[in-house]
Amino acid sequence: MHRGRLKTVVISEASFTAVSLIGLNQLWYADYKRSKFHTINDLDEWLQMDKLGHVFASYHIGQLGANLLDWSGVEKKDQLLYGATLGFGFLTAVEMFDGYSKEWGFSWSDVLANAVGTGFYVAQEQLWDEQRIVLKFSFHQTKYASQSPDKLGENFLEQVLKDYNGQTYWFSANMHSFFKTSKLPKWLNIAVGYGADGMLSGVDSEGTTVLSSKNRVRQYYFSLDVDLKKIKTKSHLLKSVFEVFNVIKVPFPTVEISKNGCAFHLFYY
Repeated sequence: MHRGRLKTVVISEASFTAVSLIGLNQLWYADYKRSKFHTINDLDEWLQMDKLGHVFASYHIGQLGANLLDWSGVEKKDQLLYGATLGFGFLTAVEMFDGYSKEWGFSWSDVLANAVGTGFYVAQEQLWDEQRIVLKFSFHQTKYASQSPDKLGENFLEQVLKDYNGQTYWFSANMHSFFKTSKLPKWLNIAVGYGADGMLSGVDSEGTTVLSSKNRVRQYYFSLDVDLKKIKTKSHLLKSVFEVFNVIKVPFPTVEISKNGCAFHLFYY
């Protein structure tokens, strides 16, 4: 164990978490009225796209926490116990803020989604000692944001976070990891994605006047992908860049399936 590194990690994580939560409380929640702690059931909203967002965030924050403890020389079991659970702990703390906000509320389905993201990382480490299936994200701007900018975002950055119509969450599986004796390229992945379209609000409360419920569709995608971390390079800078950008799905020809039929995209993102 590298005690100096571990001390740095602990102090940095604690500081970042405290600053982030204080910042959220002052910059985000301060604009909305407070209330007594209450819960909500929002499982049926946004065709569950927001839940996948929780899974995605919890998975990657947990992976970062585990990697930092690995860098500190901490044993594997402690990496999973104290590092991989970082995403679950942080996002659940944010959920508590929601519980005291009149605008939202504490959502047990969000907490469950946080647990799924953490569990997905831990399960793969326990089963394979590696992440063979990585959660990835892609985004494209849609026509819906301009119709409901307060809910879907007024600019590109807000739309990336809020416009669920343009988001796609991917389960990207590395083929060589499953077939280690094969001659498949080590960077080659097969990706299955989920998205949704036709949503101006969480539920179809506006359907009769703005957008009919028949336009709200689930979309399933099948594509190829690249595991950037499996690309060989001697450059430490490139390795760091590949590590960061490996959360983003690389555009490839993609097949889309929904209740509206089957469609082909030459380069989907």
